[in-house]
Amino acid sequence: MTIQRMDNVLIVVDDLDAVIAFFVELGMELEGRTSVEGPWVESVIAIEGARQEIAMLRTPDGHSRVELAMFHTPKAITPEPKDAPANTLGIRRIMFAVDDVEEVVGRLRAHGAELVGELARYEDSYLLCYLRGPEGILVGLAEQLS
Repeated sequence: MTIQRMDNVLIVVDDLDAVIAFFVELGMELEGRTSVEGPWVESVIAIEGARQEIAMLRTPDGHSRVELAMFHTPKAITPEPKDAPANTLGIRRIMFAVDDVEEVVGRLRAHGAELVGELARYEDSYLLCYLRGPEGILVGLAEQLS
């Protein structure tokens, strides 16, 4: 038996509206937004009294999703350091293929995104960069050149 697909990636946030706006500006589509709580949530995530608001966003091709969760109770825990560098253990970033990296970077800067390093060319294949968006979320962008 093999997996069917990767369903989604979860990002826990404090400002759900700002992060939704960032990902919508990137080109994702908001599928839905709701509140979840109760025994089934507590049993899945192993946190008693969990009450959260979630939003699900999908890529335009419909194959990939990002789930955002904002905890009302208990409050989310902040990792240290807040803006962890790319070599920190754990999930560090989400990479998106885009048509025009420079254009996307320009649009996302209006939502507080900043380049982590520089726009870099990998051979004649890709133009790449890392952006740090709202709440320190690290997003990679890749534009295929050939």
